[in-house]
Amino acid sequence: MTFTIGQTVTALYKTGKYIGEITQVRDLHYVVRIQAVLKHPEQGDLHNPGQVDVPFFHERKALAFREQANIPQKMVHLYEDSVPDYKDSLKKALELKIAEQQGKDSAFAQASISCLEELKKEYGIH
Repeated sequence: MTFTIGQTVTALYKTGKYIGEITQVRDLHYVVRIQAVLKHPEQGDLHNPGQVDVPFFHERKALAFREQANIPQKMVHLYEDSVPDYKDSLKKALELKIAEQQGKDSAFAQASISCLEELKKEYGIH
């Protein structure tokens, strides 16, 4: 499916999922302006998923409200529902990611929760 400027879409970026608006159409990518967060990005090293014994355990933030991201066309899909408030959607996505990790008994889960709790403070979510 081909999209045009102004359409509302979902976009997968790295390990996060977002709702946004197409602002540019390029040969292989769309530029998407972020409006809401559906799935908070995974924490840690993307090249060694589930591992904590890595050179650097990354704290991965969600894309910011109105931030624009260059997304491969195959990672963009039509979104037809109402767009939630960015801050509310970020809080929900973050809480879901924390709950997902709390259900696991591993060093990776604990490291992820630690990063996510720090992000919660940075985002100003209580």
